[in-house]
Amino acid sequence: MAMSVGSDGSDEKPMSDINTTPLVDVMLVLLIIFLIAIPVVVQSVELNLPKVAFEPTTTKPENVSLSVLGDTDGSCAVYWNMTRVSSEDLLNRAVAKLKADIDKAGGVENLTPEDLPEVHIRGDINTPYRCIGGTIYTMQRAGFPKVGFISEPAPGQGVQRL
Repeated sequence: MAMSVGSDGSDEKPMSDINTTPLVDVMLVLLIIFLIAIPVVVQSVELNLPKVAFEPTTTKPENVSLSVLGDTDGSCAVYWNMTRVSSEDLLNRAVAKLKADIDKAGGVENLTPEDLPEVHIRGDINTPYRCIGGTIYTMQRAGFPKVGFISEPAPGQGVQRL
C-alpha cells in the first residue's frame, strides 16, 4: 500500500486511495481453493430416510416381547415376557417358537412376511449396547427377520405420520 504525494499543479492534497487489486487477487485464489476443497471434505451417501416421527406398534399375540437390562455385576439380564432366560435358553426358546408358528401356518410356503412374528425389545436406558446387540444377534440367528425396539416418545409428542 503506497501513497502518492506528487502534485499535478492544481491540488496539493495527498492521494489516499488504496490499491485493491492484490486483495481481489488473493480473495479469488482463496475462493477457487475452497470451491475445490469443499466437495472433497463433505462426502455423503444419498439415503431416503423414513419420514415417521413415532409409529405405534401393533401388538400381535405371536410377537415375542423381550426386556434387556444390564446387571450391576456387568452381566446382561434378558427377560422373555416376565421370565429371565440365559443366552442359550433364549436361542432355544426362539427356535422353538418360530418352528411352532411355522407348523401352525402349515409350512414355510404358507407364510408371508406379514405373518411372521416380530421381536420387540425393550432396553433399559443404562443397558450396555453389548447386551442389546447380543439379544438382537441371538434372535436373528434363531430366524426372526423382524427385530424392533420399543421406546418412549419424548414428552409432549403425539403420534404423527409425516
